[in-house]
Amino acid sequence: MDLFTVNIPISQPVPVVANLPHSGLTIPENIATLLAQEYLPNQDWHLDKLYDFLPQLGVTVLQANYSRYVVDLNREVKEPLAGNFWSSVIPLETGFAQPIYTNNPSLENIKNRIQKYYFPYHHKLETILKEKIQEFGKVYLLDLHSFGGVIDDQICLGNLNGKSCSQFLTLKVEEAFACQGYQVVRNKIFTGGYITRNYSQIPGVEALQIEVRYHVYLDDSQLDKPQLPDWNLTNFYQAKDKFIDIFTKIVKEVK
Repeated sequence: MDLFTVNIPISQPVPVVANLPHSGLTIPENIATLLAQEYLPNQDWHLDKLYDFLPQLGVTVLQANYSRYVVDLNREVKEPLAGNFWSSVIPLETGFAQPIYTNNPSLENIKNRIQKYYFPYHHKLETILKEKIQEFGKVYLLDLHSFGGVIDDQICLGNLNGKSCSQFLTLKVEEAFACQGYQVVRNKIFTGGYITRNYSQIPGVEALQIEVRYHVYLDDSQLDKPQLPDWNLTNFYQAKDKFIDIFTKIVKEVK
């Protein structure tokens, strides 16, 4: 399996790149055999399907194919390389502080993962962004995530408290979600992760993290169970119809 998938625009390209670093679910067998549990929570369930319309709007999409538990692409490579779910590039526990492994991976395993899964993804993302800057003079990076718990709000926009993008971009995205009846907050817990922070430092890049609560597009009754939730359900398609309208508005405003 490829490390990531690039979905190129199928209409007139626009200066927007959508990034899905946590939507992949694949775990290689050599890592899966080390796991203490089969079900791993806090993944961005089915965002690849929710956002599969974006290339039709001219948006370039980069999405990870491997799970965030293989390597977390939205964390900075720094010590400790393996550890806390919220800060280490290789998590050793879930977001609920549950151990992931029966025996923690070796330092060699950890470093190999970073070389194999982390750096190629970031090299590709940086290349795409620089190509868009060369083509348009600017690029808007939308870092797309989903979440459960932590906060009860439906949509959280993270712009590093106003540092990673213009007020214009944040306001237009906020307005587009609000027009579809969604409750939107800014920088509440989710202020923007490593991707938002790192790539917004490139001249010409504005980066905004968009967090969507699971309940917005998945079945509430499945979210408290230790299993992968379904997506082929009515409420998923209802949410997707709204998202198509939302992102159509966003693209028209920023292109």
